[in-house]
Amino acid sequence: MQAAFRAQGDRGLTSPHSSSSQWRGMLACHETHFTMTFPFERIRHLLVDLDGVLYRGAIPLPRAQDFIVWLQDRRITFRLVTNNATLTPEQYRDKLAMIGIGISAREVFTSALATSLYLKEQGQAGRSAYVIGEDGIRQAVEDAGLEITADKPDWVVVGLDRQLTYEKLAVASLAIGSGARFLGTNPDTSFPNERGLVPGAGAIQAAITATTGVTPKVIGKPQPLMLKLAMADLGGSNEDTAMLGDRLDTDIAGAIAAGMPSILVLTGVSTREDLVAGSIQPTLVAANLEELMAKWPIPAAEHR
Repeated sequence: MQAAFRAQGDRGLTSPHSSSSQWRGMLACHETHFTMTFPFERIRHLLVDLDGVLYRGAIPLPRAQDFIVWLQDRRITFRLVTNNATLTPEQYRDKLAMIGIGISAREVFTSALATSLYLKEQGQAGRSAYVIGEDGIRQAVEDAGLEITADKPDWVVVGLDRQLTYEKLAVASLAIGSGARFLGTNPDTSFPNERGLVPGAGAIQAAITATTGVTPKVIGKPQPLMLKLAMADLGGSNEDTAMLGDRLDTDIAGAIAAGMPSILVLTGVSTREDLVAGSIQPTLVAANLEELMAKWPIPAAEHR
């Protein structure tokens, strides 16, 4: 994949071919950095994270509304790919509409949908599950043909639950102790909202693991399954699809695992310091959506 990237014209935007210390010094000084040449002209599809990219909680991030129109003008098709399994695609559509971002439910792909597809592929219709989570994952589990119950479930499925109680943790832990299989929608231990970083689904899963000693099978990013399913939904490939996100440990790691180029924006969880200290590196880093749009060299009229 690196060779393919190098084959693209760099337009003066290549990363420094320097020592690690020089690279880290440059990273601290510049607004945009490229760990390898980004294949701008090849990209026809984009997988876009939500929390920390388009909004924080109920607050849209700067230029979020413009960015969706910008993609449409360039005929770059997209899926809003989120690890957050609390809402259904229709609820995400409505939430985005409330902050001025117009998309269809078809353009939303959640870890709940990926979990549902996984359960279907495992032939679990007719089985049962205890679910810790909200509307998105509960509907997805039911759509996979499972009955939601606390009575001797075959599965314990855990996503983000903002009404979490001690009793829910106890029921889940006891079920796993009795042999239920443990499934997590996504591993995010935190996510950004308008108040800052708050506990995510991974934090709830960790509490159950601490009790039972059992780790969940996780479906969402950084596992490549979810991104590959979303890419297939767009009719894309590793060559013409990129991932845009705000977290190195999920969005960027997932893109690397799926074999696709990645873009990190610094408006969510991961910081410049994380880039310097970490081994997971994106193909492209931009401070925010405005900078990303400014640096993308293909104007709307030329993108066919």
